[in-house]
Amino acid sequence: MKILAGLRGKRPSVTILASLLAIAAVLGGCGTQTDTKPAASGAKSDAPAAAAPEKKPVAVTQVTNWFAQSEHGGNYAAQIKGFYKEAGLDMTIQSGGPGISATQIVASGKAQFGMGQADEVLFARQNGLPLVAVMAIFQKNPQGIMVHKGKAKSMADLNGKKVYVGSGVAYWEYMKKAYKLDKVEELKYTGQLVNFVNDNDSATQVYITSEPFSMQEQKVDIDVLLNADFGYNPYGNIMYTTESFLKENPEAVKAFVQATVKGWNYYKDNYKEINPAIKEKNPDTPIEKLDFSAKALQPLVYGDDAAAGGVGVMTKERWETLNKQLTDLGLLKTAIDVSKVFTTDFLPKK
Repeated sequence: MKILAGLRGKRPSVTILASLLAIAAVLGGCGTQTDTKPAASGAKSDAPAAAAPEKKPVAVTQVTNWFAQSEHGGNYAAQIKGFYKEAGLDMTIQSGGPGISATQIVASGKAQFGMGQADEVLFARQNGLPLVAVMAIFQKNPQGIMVHKGKAKSMADLNGKKVYVGSGVAYWEYMKKAYKLDKVEELKYTGQLVNFVNDNDSATQVYITSEPFSMQEQKVDIDVLLNADFGYNPYGNIMYTTESFLKENPEAVKAFVQATVKGWNYYKDNYKEINPAIKEKNPDTPIEKLDFSAKALQPLVYGDDAAAGGVGVMTKERWETLNKQLTDLGLLKTAIDVSKVFTTDFLPKK
């Protein structure tokens, strides 16, 4: 430094020397001090950002109401296309079947979601099982009575005929009372159609999306009287959970409902892509039948209120009508508070 150089050979005073040392310290610090102030907000940092912890998928199980079939197509589509996974769910679809009570399985906590008819939920609540419907797949119920072509135009025309029907089923109790079916010969429905085929004057319970395919293959001309067209139309293939699971896991319920809706919207136009995977789970069902069912169910799933409100929509009026019908029949001892029976809070907003 020039100031110090000019003093070489001379003994500076203590005061001058102290001042010069202080100046040197200041000037030296200007080139070596590190800025420790925090970076301004929004400034890019060279330090690697901490990775967000990966969210673990929620493991859930849904129980269907029968073996794998097109009537479950949107649920399987949501699994096959990864919609459940994208929603944060590790999904298992468990097939139903004879002797399997989805309501009991869900109520016990062995599965989180079940599938069934709307009246099953009302009966379950009457029996102390606090189930809540979260979406309805079938706006128009596919259950009905199949007759040989031209043999009946109304439920009232079944009087005097043999009818193969499940014992004590709610829709049949309604039809007997509403159409005064006091001359019907009731026979146990076994799932076999040979007796119906061989008796031109008989009738049998069916799903319009299923048994008519068998009749088509056997070249038997038939008509189907849909229960929904004759006054009894509970939502079909509703998805339900328990009050406790809904309260404790609302995000999982929302994820399930919205992924299932997405699956059904996908299945509508892409059922031929999904049906081979359904057949793998139920090899006894021909692919032709799966395709037949996928087409037959479309107006029942995507029509009526779903045309405006979207797949899965439900209304209080429909639930109240069903509630009253079952109470009038004596199948419900007392009317159920339907505000606790269903919720549409988790459906996608239209």
